[in-house]
Amino acid sequence: MRIGTFVLAAQFPGQGPGEALHRAVRSAEAAEESGLDSVWLAEHHFVPYGVCPSATTLAALLLGRTRRIRVGTAVSVLPNHHPVALGEQAALLHLTSGGRFSLGVGRGGPWVDLEVFGGGLDAYENGFPEALELLLDWLREPRVAGSGERFGFREVAVVPRADELLDGAAGAAGTSGPEVIVACTSPKSVRLAAGRALPMLLGMHCGDEEKAEMVALWRTAAREAGHPPEVVEGAAHVSAGVAQIADGPGDAKETLVKTMPGWLRQGLDAHVTVDARHRVMRDPVAYTELLCALHPVGPPKLAADRLAATAERTGITRFALLVEGSGDLAATEENVRRLGADVLPLLT
Repeated sequence: MRIGTFVLAAQFPGQGPGEALHRAVRSAEAAEESGLDSVWLAEHHFVPYGVCPSATTLAALLLGRTRRIRVGTAVSVLPNHHPVALGEQAALLHLTSGGRFSLGVGRGGPWVDLEVFGGGLDAYENGFPEALELLLDWLREPRVAGSGERFGFREVAVVPRADELLDGAAGAAGTSGPEVIVACTSPKSVRLAAGRALPMLLGMHCGDEEKAEMVALWRTAAREAGHPPEVVEGAAHVSAGVAQIADGPGDAKETLVKTMPGWLRQGLDAHVTVDARHRVMRDPVAYTELLCALHPVGPPKLAADRLAATAERTGITRFALLVEGSGDLAATEENVRRLGADVLPLLT
């Protein structure tokens, strides 16, 4: 069982972005200090839901401040990036960290980001497969040319090569480069990831039954794509969730129900669609209560039992858990500490 944190750099009501980012950095440092496996960083633009606009930049900072823990993006929004530029950043982080970087990518949403960064709605609706293929080529091949509908360019050398770690470094010489993970929210994205044998990141809004169905679909599609059994069965998918640890049976939920709806309300309401399409927003209180019911929110034993149950039902043994739901720095650090000290030993 590998337990990591999911860092949004959430800006709660009354806070500034600097406070949110400081809490994000400290929570990641605390994760390493507490013996957790990984830190996963989200990318958002123009909204207080999360004030980290570059997960790769924040990953670089955290990789420099840590020595053991894996740092990944969850996710870098591919329609907002040129795949070659993102591939260059991923290779750089992979090589300089000794193989501790994971690149999570996703399609994102139909937000105004697409207008600002020039990708346009087509990059969101149709362009993800082409962008993903170009990104993978950049991370795996010595020379790459762009020959798709959106990205066309002459063949160029890949510098630096992502598979050229020094001997003795984590993920020794001959590695295939940084791990790439795909955020999946639909059967189409599941099949896309499976066809390339890429593990999935599954969202915190999904319950165990839905995640189990997506894992089963991934395995079927991966087998149909010709991937060998050891690849199909060994895929290290990641389950996103929420974690809040407290001794009293209702204390953890009470903390989140007091704090998270205000953040969700202002954060989600700030999203603007690129084409004025209608969007239905979740009720913040009901959504918080759903998350509390699905994930490790409660005393350590309950939290460990829920993680173990998810692993048993879905086959997923890697977790990215939102730990900043209290909105408070000291409480977030204590929450991370308790995950490592009180919950993790129950899972080994």
